[in-house]
Amino acid sequence: MSIRINPNPAPDLLADIALDRQEQNTALQEISTGQSVNQLSDDPSAAAQVVLNHAQNSQNTQYLSTISSLQPEAQTIDSTLNSAVEAVTQAISLGTEGANSDLSDSDRQAIATQLQGIQSQVLSLANLQYQGNYVFSGTATSTQPFVLDSSQPDGVKYNGNTGVNSVEISPGERIQVNQPGSQIFTNSSGDLFGALSGLITALQNNSGIAAANTNLNTALNQLTTQQVFYGSNLQQLNAAQTNLNNSQVQVATQENSLVGVDLTTAITNLQQASTATSAILSATNQVLTTLNLLDYLT
Repeated sequence: MSIRINPNPAPDLLADIALDRQEQNTALQEISTGQSVNQLSDDPSAAAQVVLNHAQNSQNTQYLSTISSLQPEAQTIDSTLNSAVEAVTQAISLGTEGANSDLSDSDRQAIATQLQGIQSQVLSLANLQYQGNYVFSGTATSTQPFVLDSSQPDGVKYNGNTGVNSVEISPGERIQVNQPGSQIFTNSSGDLFGALSGLITALQNNSGIAAANTNLNTALNQLTTQQVFYGSNLQQLNAAQTNLNNSQVQVATQENSLVGVDLTTAITNLQQASTATSAILSATNQVLTTLNLLDYLT
């Protein structure tokens, strides 16, 4: 019986070593990236879905950035309108006090002076700026919306426009982000500046105070109606933000199920590949030693 020895085992041994090295590299890459799919050839279907997930994630990130930029402004406007409501509520109390027939003319003049201070306060609130832009000027954000003008019936002039802006905050969902100041403060359904000016005049003249108070109450109702717009905006922005964040979590979970690696398995594969490589190298050394001995004997 003769023993047949492969006179050139090197190619087979090198191929085995290369295969084990590849398995080691794959395991190392999976461990370092935390992913089982690191190139298209690993799993074309999963890789394609990951590309779609990344596109959705990028879009969601842009929407979330837009929402984050809108929320502080909406909160500032809502707070400002709340301050205006408080000021007008105080004006109504003063107007009610001024209607008391027991007051002297000087008392009414003093109340009228207080109301002029409230009027100035509301005018300042109506000229609110956020990051250098006037928020109640419609789309003419570089223009101060309200200025005192005695030639106007309500004592102020509106220099803004009636334009509105809207932005997309999620796929297919747009939101109007502003209301022009003319709709909020000088609306024909409740002209706040006109009502304040009318009450001041009524107190100064001691005439028509009750009707002036009624007009101011109507203007307050109109103001609070407009304030609801910004409160609703905040709710819509917060809801969209929550939905987008949930979507991000779902995308991440799906991606992990598609390409996430089992670290325990990857580490085991690495250890097995390393052990196999060591064994092949040891066997290669023994084969080469045997071949050298045979060459010597022959």
